[in-house]
Amino acid sequence: MAFEVLMPQLGLTMEEGTVSQWVKHEGDAVKTGDVLLEITTDKLTNEVTSEHDGVLLKIVAQEGEDVPVKGLLCYVGQPGEAVGGAPA
Repeated sequence: MAFEVLMPQLGLTMEEGTVSQWVKHEGDAVKTGDVLLEITTDKLTNEVTSEHDGVLLKIVAQEGEDVPVKGLLCYVGQPGEAVGGAPA
């Protein structure tokens, strides 16, 4: 089962964040705690880490894109796994 990585809420007033840089790329192996990307909020840069072991299956939010809190950033799962509701 693929896991969605969502934009975290890093402050009480945070409504969105900007994807500043992807550290991992589609197809890269990831472990729990690995940095996937950096986001910018209120002039601060924060790291978003993986909560699961697997592979970065699909990047949904591109660099420079503003994403609302709880908006979809990417999918992490097992190699070859289908994402986005498509059957395997």
